[in-house]
Amino acid sequence: MTVFVYKAVDARDNAVKGSVVADSARQARDILFERGLQVRDVAEEKKAKRSFLRTRKGTANAVANTLRELATLLSVGVGVVEALDIVAGDEGQNNAMRTSLLSLKDRVSSGGSLAAAMSDQSDIYDELTRHMVEVGEHSGTLDVVLDQVADFKERTLQLKDRVLGAVLYPAIVLGTSMIVVVFLMTVVVPMLLTSLLEANQELPWPTLVLKTMSDTLVHHGIWLLLLGIVCGVGFLVLIRSEKGKLLIDQAVLRVPLVGSMIRKQAISRVSMVISTLLKSGIEYVQAVKIASGSTKNRVLSNGLKNSVEFVTSGEEIGQSLKRTGLFPSVVVHVFSVGQASGKLEEMLDRLAETYDRQVSSLANRLTSVLEPLLIVVLAVFVGFILFATLLPILEAGNVLQKS
Repeated sequence: MTVFVYKAVDARDNAVKGSVVADSARQARDILFERGLQVRDVAEEKKAKRSFLRTRKGTANAVANTLRELATLLSVGVGVVEALDIVAGDEGQNNAMRTSLLSLKDRVSSGGSLAAAMSDQSDIYDELTRHMVEVGEHSGTLDVVLDQVADFKERTLQLKDRVLGAVLYPAIVLGTSMIVVVFLMTVVVPMLLTSLLEANQELPWPTLVLKTMSDTLVHHGIWLLLLGIVCGVGFLVLIRSEKGKLLIDQAVLRVPLVGSMIRKQAISRVSMVISTLLKSGIEYVQAVKIASGSTKNRVLSNGLKNSVEFVTSGEEIGQSLKRTGLFPSVVVHVFSVGQASGKLEEMLDRLAETYDRQVSSLANRLTSVLEPLLIVVLAVFVGFILFATLLPILEAGNVLQKS
């Protein structure tokens, strides 16, 4: 489906313009004719150039904003079809979302449900959104449900930003450090060592170690690069297999500080999903099944699926989570007390907020630990290079003084 922009005249001879989704320009004209419009011009909408910054995060932000706008329009009495058309026509709307919204509008105006229309665009609207919209349509609370989904998506994005912020800066420092080290070892060090070797002076062991490292990079650098590429390809193949993904997810959870942060981020997200779904009237078992797909860590996802089997066999919710051995005692206690008190949704909201704060704290700690550590490592290495190159010069000076 393609978005076409048009200029036309309506039955009252008023000039109108807008956009429509169709397979071809001819089909677009037919659709507009059926709407009672006399078409003057139809052209395919120009696609904006892809920016490096247009990532999944951008799509997720657009979806959250779109759902919020739809909820606002529906809450003041605007119909679903009209609301979709208004939001799609927003000047600030990106092409991908405009195409999606116009496609949804066509499906709904043809008699289909919004949830069913979203099911055809699973790459944009996840399972949580589709289930929530379906519940909202059946209960007549679509505006409330869309607001809840928008809240959830915004909180999830904020949580991701905190984790990304903790990892991004150290990664930049590490990458820059590696470039500096390679430059020093392949360009600067050989130039310094050449003058020392021409003096036929016996080199001390630190200088010999530095020379060996430099020679290895200069003469065998291409093979080291190829080895790195092979290892990288092997790693990509590994993480594409289900077994490999599971092994990596298990290993990540065992990493100090990082593992704790990822576990708490996943639990916070799962808690938000389950709470949001329970508020919409979806039963616990179905809510957990959906929530298990909201975390990318397969170890925790499988643990949630196993807990569902325990619950369906008659176990209490808290005990089912405890049996997996993957969730902290605090989480188990919250689920147990929430089930007993009938306030599981409220307690899960509080748990998510608590873990949000803890993830933010862990992210700050991770940054505060990695940043100076990387700087110290780089400083030690550069210091070793300076020491190894200056040592033979200092020794030669001592020999001259003695003589």
